[in-house]
This record gives sequence, structure tokens and C-alpha cells, in this order.
Amino acid sequence: MWNLVRASATRLSRSRRFSTAIPGPCIVHKRGTDILHDPWFNKDTGFPLTERDRLGLRGLLPPRVISFEQQYARFRSLNRLHDRNETLYYRVLIDNINDFAPIIYTPTVGLVCQNYSGLFRRPRGMYFCAKDKGEMMSMIYNWPAHQVDMIVLTDGSRILGLGDLGVQGIGIPIGKLDMYVAAAGINPQKV
Repeated sequence: MWNLVRASATRLSRSRRFSTAIPGPCIVHKRGTDILHDPWFNKDTGFPLTERDRLGLRGLLPPRVISFEQQYARFRSLNRLHDRNETLYYRVLIDNINDFAPIIYTPTVGLVCQNYSGLFRRPRGMYFCAKDKGEMMSMIYNWPAHQVDMIVLTDGSRILGLGDLGVQGIGIPIGKLDMYVAAAGINPQKV
């Protein structure tokens, strides 16, 4: 299985040039509060008035438009930012990768994994257990993205010498994928 994953990653890296630029406009099949509750698409108060009208957001946000750059300058909590506005989260991460790499991955990720149940805000991955045998293929279709370019797996055991963390080991794939997005330019909507 690992040879298949390694071969797929090699083909992907050869077939595509990665960019750290924020993806351009995309087709959005949501409107109103569905957009505001989805961190993939939520720009908080950064939606210009034309987008607010087109997406049914006028009246759901304060009238003042605060640009992406202004929001970037005032961010405070990286984890809360990840929950609210992933576009801004990844821009901050990309621009400050040297500062944030030790926070989103080694060595901080071990502490995060040990305390993950207290930090859990929303799902960030898929969970499979022995009881799911025979159902995994159908479960994969529950993932919200239609196209996935990269997957990171863990069984939760022997994480950073901490022992078997089980479900709480999900912090490892989350941190790795964030590093791949920030450092390799992989589209965060496709991980």
C-alpha cells in the first residue's frame, strides 16, 4: 500500500507545478449563512459588496468591508483562524512558515495530540475503525471534497514517542497536511 502512495505522490509532483498563490475565483454552490459557516469559503468581512449581493450575504455581515490584508494584520489565534477563515489561515501560514512550522508540527503537535479532545472544535479528517470493515469504500464518499490530491494516514500508535494516542493522533495528519499546503503549494481544498 505504501508503495502505491509513494508512487502516486511521485507522479503528482512530476505532473504539476505547485504555487503558494491563493487560488483564484471558483464556482460556489452555497449561499448566505452556508458560506459563512464554511471556513473554505468564508472571508469574514472581506467580501466586497458585489460578492455579498451575488452570494446572498448582504445584511448577514457588518456593512464595513475589511480587506484580506487588514484581516491578516490583526489575526490573533492561529487555531481559531483555521476554524473561521481557511484562506486567511493558509496565507498567514505561507507567509510565516518558518515561525509557524514548529507550532503546527514538531514539536508542538505532540502536545496537541495529547490534548486533542479538549481542543476539538470541528472535524478535520476521517476516522475508520475495525467495525467499519467492508464499509470504508462507501464511507470515503462522505468526505465533502469531490477531488482529493493528497491523503495522510495514521494509526495513532507510537506518535513522537508518546505511545498509542488512538483517535487523538489525528493531529499528526492535520499538521502534515498544513505543512504540505504551506510549503508545497498544495490546494487545501484537495487534501
